[in-house]
Parts: sequence; structure tokens; C-alpha cells
Amino acid sequence: MLKGLFSFQGRYRILHQTWFAFFLTFVCWFNLAPFATTIGKELHLAPEQVKTLGICNLALTIPARIIIGMLLDKFGPRITYSILLIFAAVPCLATAFSHSFSELVISRLLMGIVGAGFVVGIRMVSEWFPPKEIGIAQGIYGGWGNFGAFGAEFALPIIAVSTSFLDGGASNWRLAIALTGIIAAIYGVIYYNSVQDTPPGKVYKQPKKNGALEVTSVKSFWAMIISNFGLIFALGLLAWRLEQKNIHFLTLNQMYLAWLVLAGLFIYQTYQAYQVNRELLTGRKIYSPEQRYQFGQVALLEFTYVTNFGSELAVVSMLPAFFEKTFGLEHVVAGMIAATYPFLNLFSRPSGGLISDKFGSRKWTMTIISAGIGVGYLMAHFINKNWPIPLAIAVTMFAAYFAQAGCGATYGIVPLIKKEATGQIAGNVGAYGNFGGVVYLTIFSLTDASTLFTTMGIAALICAFMCGFFLKEPKGSFAGDYAVESDPHNYQPALVEE
Repeated sequence: MLKGLFSFQGRYRILHQTWFAFFLTFVCWFNLAPFATTIGKELHLAPEQVKTLGICNLALTIPARIIIGMLLDKFGPRITYSILLIFAAVPCLATAFSHSFSELVISRLLMGIVGAGFVVGIRMVSEWFPPKEIGIAQGIYGGWGNFGAFGAEFALPIIAVSTSFLDGGASNWRLAIALTGIIAAIYGVIYYNSVQDTPPGKVYKQPKKNGALEVTSVKSFWAMIISNFGLIFALGLLAWRLEQKNIHFLTLNQMYLAWLVLAGLFIYQTYQAYQVNRELLTGRKIYSPEQRYQFGQVALLEFTYVTNFGSELAVVSMLPAFFEKTFGLEHVVAGMIAATYPFLNLFSRPSGGLISDKFGSRKWTMTIISAGIGVGYLMAHFINKNWPIPLAIAVTMFAAYFAQAGCGATYGIVPLIKKEATGQIAGNVGAYGNFGGVVYLTIFSLTDASTLFTTMGIAALICAFMCGFFLKEPKGSFAGDYAVESDPHNYQPALVEE
């Protein structure tokens, strides 16, 4: 795997083109973070409003990852990723032309859809790489793509400052944000014309039923319904936050209306799940042991993604302002320092996948890394203005490594659960990363950075405990070829329900 990594032929070409697509979606998704304080001052926003924009940036990614996961399984990653990249120009230009808090809220809610691009590449990479290499391949895809957050925090302030003469001497954040969307749209056209969904001779598997995830036991059905409610809860939390004082986006009646709409969405989602799984629930269909998989294991992976990617989303969104306020730095300098957190994605997320491949136990890889996340964030809790800046950077880098390696380890397992439903499963797990981001940023908006770090640290330690006792080792996760994936008669689901 590593020997051919720098090749641009065959499956490696697909890997490189796909991680770059993810890279551009992340640049777009996080193009507001390095300018948060600048935009707040220019548009006279309250601090609470600036924090709320960070929550809005994540919110619609929750349902979008599930919906895009369904579209992905049906239409394939080539078409899905291309359309998403082209769409990215819409919220980027909307943000660039915003002149009020309300306009920014709408543009950042739309931007959350772009953040759903991650799940598309998960299916694409899993089609081109065998199980024994899936951890490192997914880690490279996710890690090098997540590097887009570094690209946004490091490069965009430089572009804004260097083009300030076009904006009367002020930091030209509008141009920098607009450029990200234009570049993403251009690459969407290039991606469509240069990739394929599967290697030659391999059939792209689609789920037999669409509209909701097909489960294989009644117990798993109810676990899925509870999981769906958690995502609706996160959106309801956002609606509540938008109604609070100093935000002034929703009235009390509008918040109640939003909750009513979300309740209707949950009912519809539950109905769709029932329709897809009706034969199972009415006893007309019974899955054999080799056909079953545990949704409870999917739920546990959702929790791991809350603690690793959810925390990463929260930290990337608040870290520039945290360094600026804690150490009294200029926003450009603070943004560049904070960029060390996403910068580590180049190495940390691939290493998480590689360790998962080589360690011989994906379960214990996940457990140990989750414990490291907890320790890292509990250390970050103590950062204050009296700390030497290099030490503060070192602590955040320590936490960053484990959080990002945890993402790689999580998605070293996800594609091994049920091949034809990889998009939907990846969408559910990925959506819980955003659930974590929304919850963590809501906590941050109501408290402070110290409380946020403590909360994330404790959650990660609880996750490590649950992985150690309840996560099951996937079967067939170190196979050396595509046999378990390409032959439906020989295919054994990775997680068998007992």
C-alpha cells in the first residue's frame, strides 16, 4: 500500500483525486473560522452570534450526511461528489456577499450540506481497496482531506491580507471565501470526467431497498430509531440556541414551529424505516446468522465519532479565537497557530488507519486511541494566558493526534460492516460527528473553552470504556483480496449478530 502511495495510476489515482475532492469541501466548510472575529467586528455581531455561526456551520451536515449516504448508495460516488462540489459555490458566494447576521446564518446552514462530502469518498475508497488495506486507505483519504481545515485557517488569511488593496485596505475576507467555492465547482467538473465508481470488472452494489437503512433484527431496528432521534435532538438544540437572547434569529413561536417540523421529520423518518424493514418487523422475513449485522455496533461507532471527529469540529471552529483571546494575538497569527491542529491530519488520521490495519485488533486500537483523546483534552483544560505559547501548541497537538487518529480507526471499521449499505452506515456515523460538534459548540457558546475541553475529555474516556467492553472485532477485516466483497455468495458481514 505505502509503496504505491505516490503513484498516480489505478486505484492510487482514484484515492488522490478523491481525497483532494474532500480537501476542497473542507476548505469551503471551514472558510469562516479564520475570519470569525474580523467578520464579527465588521458586521457588529455579538460574541454569542459569532459562536452561533459555528454551530450553524455544522447543523445541516447532520441530515445531509444521511441523505447523501442514500443517494451515494443509489447513484454512486462519481456523480454524487461532483454535484456536491459544484453546489459548494452557492453557500461560499452567499457568505461572501452577506451583510447581516441573518444572511450569514442562512449561508452557513447551507454550507453544512457541503460538509457531508466525507461519506462519498468512504464508499469510493472502499470500492478500490481490499479489506487488509482499508484502514490506511481510508485514513489517507480522511486525513489528507481534513487537511483542508488547515488550508482554510492558514492560507485564507494570507489571501485576504494580500488582496486587501482591493477592499480599501481592509482584510479582504469576502474574496478569499468566494474563491474557495469557485475552485470547488471547477474541480467538481474535473472529478466527474476523470474517475470511475469501481475498478474494471467489479459491480457496484446497491442496497435492495432505499429510503432508510435495512437492518437484520428487531432489536437493531429500535436501536436505529433511537439513533435517529439523537440526530433530530441536535437540530432541536440548534433551534433553541437560535432563539436565545443576544442571538435574535428565531422568535419563541418560530422555535416551537421548528421543533414541530423536526418532530414531523422524525415521524416520517421512522415511517420510512418501517417501510424498508416491514417484512422483518411483521415476522415475514428472517435473516440467517451469516446475513445479520449489529446496529448496536454501528451505534458504538457513532459514539466514537462524537468523541473524535465531533471534538475536532468543535476545536477547529473555536481554536483561532481561543488563541487570539487567551494570548492577545493578532487574528492572522492566531489563525496560523491554530492551524497546527488540522495540520496534523496529514499524518495522524492515516496513522490511525495504519495502526488499525497492522495492530491486529481494530477493537483495541479504537479503545486505546479513545483513551488518548480523553487525556489530551483534559490536559488542554489547564491552558491559560500564563502558559508559554509553544507548550499550549504542544498540548493541542497531542489532543489533535489522538482525535484524528481515532477518526482513521473508526473508518477502518465502518466499510467492513455491510458493503452495499456503506454509504448509509458511513452517513449515520459521520452525522454523529456533527452531532458531537453541535453539542460541544453549544456547550462552548454557553460556557468557556476550559469547560469545553473538560467535557470532551470525559466523553472520550467513557467512550474508551465502552469500546473496551462492548465493541466487537470485525470479521474478515484483514482479508487480502476482494473475494468477500465481490462474490455475494461468499460475502460474510463483518459484524455478526449473536
